[in-house]
Amino acid sequence: MPKNSKAVKRELDDDVRESVKDLLSNEDTCDDSFKKSSLIVGGGRGDGEGKELSLNGDMDVEDEGSDAEDDAARPAWNSKLQYILAQVGYSVGLGNVWRFPYLCQKNGGGAYLVPYLILLIVIGIPLFFLELSVGQRIRRGSIGVWNYISPRLGGIGFASCVVCFFVALYYNVIIGWSLFYFSQSFQQPLPWHECPLVKNKTTMFVVPECEKSSATTYYWYREALNISDSISESGGLNWRMTICLLAAWSMVCLAMIKGIQSSGKVMYFSSLFPYVVLICFLVRVLLLKGSVDGIRHMFTPKLEIMLEAKVWREAATQVFFALGLGFGGVIAFSSYNKRDNNCHFDAVLVSFINFFTSVLATLVVFAVLGFKANIMNAKCVALNTKKIVALLGNEVSHDLIPHHINFSATVSAEDYQQMTEILRGVTEKDYRRLGLDSCSIEEELNKAVQGTGLAFIAFTEAMTHFPASPFWSVMFFLMLVNLGMGSMFGTIEGIITPLVDTFKVRKEFLTVGVCLLAFFIGLLFVQRSGNYWVAMFDDYSATLPLLIVVILENVAVAWIYGTDKFFEDLKDMLGFTPFRFYYYMWKYVTPLLLILLLGSSVIQLGMTPPSYSAWLEDMASEKSLKYPPWGLAVCISLVVMAIMPVPVVFFLRYFNIIDENAGVVSTISYKKGCIIKESVRPEEDDDASLIHAKSPGSEAPSPMPGNSIYRKQSGGVPDAAPNGRYGIGYLMADMPDMPESDL
Repeated sequence: MPKNSKAVKRELDDDVRESVKDLLSNEDTCDDSFKKSSLIVGGGRGDGEGKELSLNGDMDVEDEGSDAEDDAARPAWNSKLQYILAQVGYSVGLGNVWRFPYLCQKNGGGAYLVPYLILLIVIGIPLFFLELSVGQRIRRGSIGVWNYISPRLGGIGFASCVVCFFVALYYNVIIGWSLFYFSQSFQQPLPWHECPLVKNKTTMFVVPECEKSSATTYYWYREALNISDSISESGGLNWRMTICLLAAWSMVCLAMIKGIQSSGKVMYFSSLFPYVVLICFLVRVLLLKGSVDGIRHMFTPKLEIMLEAKVWREAATQVFFALGLGFGGVIAFSSYNKRDNNCHFDAVLVSFINFFTSVLATLVVFAVLGFKANIMNAKCVALNTKKIVALLGNEVSHDLIPHHINFSATVSAEDYQQMTEILRGVTEKDYRRLGLDSCSIEEELNKAVQGTGLAFIAFTEAMTHFPASPFWSVMFFLMLVNLGMGSMFGTIEGIITPLVDTFKVRKEFLTVGVCLLAFFIGLLFVQRSGNYWVAMFDDYSATLPLLIVVILENVAVAWIYGTDKFFEDLKDMLGFTPFRFYYYMWKYVTPLLLILLLGSSVIQLGMTPPSYSAWLEDMASEKSLKYPPWGLAVCISLVVMAIMPVPVVFFLRYFNIIDENAGVVSTISYKKGCIIKESVRPEEDDDASLIHAKSPGSEAPSPMPGNSIYRKQSGGVPDAAPNGRYGIGYLMADMPDMPESDL
């Protein structure tokens, strides 16, 4: 023992009684708060549960009592329905309406549903369950959760916040676009119904840009965006879109300013209204000609495409982003749950609601596209029929036309098909000279459209042919606004909750500050070149960083914290042991599949140089352009900035620049029943180190709190306790080798 060990022992004997029981029995009578308090003995598993030591020295296990103070301080959902609607509103977003149908159309129709469903079960549900579990168990945002599980991987939470901020910047711009179209829908006819006319001194003529494209395409690129020819031409601010962006951020700020207390009530409308609109659209469109053709096209499987690796990669990516994994919103929402909530049921329920919503949206989209394809085909038939009538007697003989076809009436698509087959068979070599366009419903349906092209061009064009088209336009764009808002609430919650939990700032001030900052940065996206910036952020700010974040989340829980220990926590929390299926998914299958997905995504990015689709006014068409050098630098910077917090935090804590226990452990010394908060001091090489919660020669602190004791007081402002909850009291070390007399 050190030379001064006896002196230290005498000092300890003066201040510290022989046991906790003696300490409690010798408390000062004047310390009322001490009498009202109790001791909580933390479990060695780091599960946050504890045992209460009553004043008479008896040990009672109170699962609910130990969480009472934290539960009282932390906001909670008003009901289970409100929480489910929040998770559904967050996971079901614009991608379900304009990304999933495109992938289904591109990758084999109904056959695409098979790999998607398999990967949803293998990747989606296990990872969604994992995020729900850690958020509900630790009751913190993403920063607090990953600091708790592994301080050296605490950068995961900061990376999630950065990605959430990047996505929120451009996602709210899309909501602004939807608000603009919503405001323009209260007109009859709709403003994108036909091309505008320009009058000069003598005649009136159609705007050339519109004549070369279409009315809806022209309205989107020229009237709404007033787009420039390239990303290098900023063109100044589009004032109408600037106002819409301000309105969008104002809506988000007002809904989120009180956290889930305000946004939770909005969820009842924003989460349910899109389903009402989708069902109404489906019923209405099924009554229109051609809708069945679209649905038949969707469910016609192309099994040979399903075997391609690209289909599985795109299905895995869609599963990954459809559930909002890695953003931190799932963790933030689940952190407001009670600890005994059945989050496994929630994970399965929300995942399948998301899947069936995608299928419902795909049915609606293909039914509308089938209706539109029939209209476009009818126009094509009418145009070609006029050409054939003009060629009769010259290039085309009257004998080649079937006798039942009457050119004075409308020629049906079936009659036109029969007529062209005869002409193609007889004038095989000269058929092209006739100048007849190809008219086919299948060809129209095979024109793959996604994203803004689907919502603001194809869908708007179809709605111009609806009876009472302004009503359906209002409903459609109001649905897009609600879908976007539901996702924005989760995205902003993924930023606000971790920062509030970590830095203890007022949620109202932080929410307003984040929304103001995002609006001013978002002005970048409402320039005339803003659409190109939206595409850049969509392609590069989230995909790779989120894949890396989720891989690290999986590894942190399954390999660093330990799957067996995590299963024990789940059993303690849920009341039952989850299926063994999740054990193997978390430990082996899911990390391997995520690494393969990350590798294939990197390879794809390497094989396809960064480019964007630009709208050229003179040609009235899109053209793929490469990013300028500064654009490439921005693309790379987005990826680097999003993932940078992970290595930065790791190295800062690895080299002890930041203490791994900073913000986690609060050391407390005690003297004759009075509590004195102390800061952590360097470990001394004698028994006095017991005061600082360390035994001589102890190992480095574990990422998960070990056995600890702390007092929970009835009043006053709580301090951070070693198991992540709040309370002030004793912090004593785990001392298995310390003789009882020394204590």
